[in-house]
Amino acid sequence: MLSLIIPDWPAPARVRAASTTRQGGVSTGAYASLNLNYGGGDLPAAVTENRRRVYQALELTAPIWLQQVHGATVVDAASLSESVAADGCYSRQPQRGCVVQTADCLPVLFCDQAATVVAAAHAGWRGLVRGILPATVQAMACPPQHILAWLGPAISVEAFEVGSEVRAAFLALDPAHSDCFRPGKGDRWWADLYALARQQLRSLGITAIYGGDRCTFSEPEWFFSYRRDGQHSGRLASFITLQPDDSTCI
Repeated sequence: MLSLIIPDWPAPARVRAASTTRQGGVSTGAYASLNLNYGGGDLPAAVTENRRRVYQALELTAPIWLQQVHGATVVDAASLSESVAADGCYSRQPQRGCVVQTADCLPVLFCDQAATVVAAAHAGWRGLVRGILPATVQAMACPPQHILAWLGPAISVEAFEVGSEVRAAFLALDPAHSDCFRPGKGDRWWADLYALARQQLRSLGITAIYGGDRCTFSEPEWFFSYRRDGQHSGRLASFITLQPDDSTCI
């Protein structure tokens, strides 16, 4: 049975948002069962069916999927006719939604309180360092105090060990990021993607921040994890869209 995570946030009724889990699809083996990525070794027909099931469950028009490159480029999802290299997208057009894929990286969904714009960002550590969150907020073009953000399933600090160069890159951006790292062995550190994202969002003036309480690595029955499963990991997806005025969210 298809199992989705619906954000627990006070978004307007016109905003429809969800993150997938790995449950409820037709893929088998390492990709079992709701893999949404064509780029791995899964059968294309299985991925097509998995995406169809998600679209049907969320009553979505098929979105344009980004070619994610761990950068800070943000595009208007409503204007796309084909996939482009970007790690964030926004939309002001009903039923022209946003989607990002993850398998340990952090998906961040956004909307404004007036339900005029939605956005999604693929925020791994490289994207966070390169500025994907401020770029996405800037593209939304509305006061940050009117923006709500939801942090979808990602790898937790207990499972995300990084080198000293990763910590140094964040400290070069903001010394306050030191609070988001725990010492590991030798020159290794445990990095808290959720804390890093919250800190960056607050620095942008966003205080309505929700989610950030799952771990893709330590919950294998629910989530794909590249760090745990390697190159044969499937992909999750996080969706957000505006519905017509007479619609209600799921």
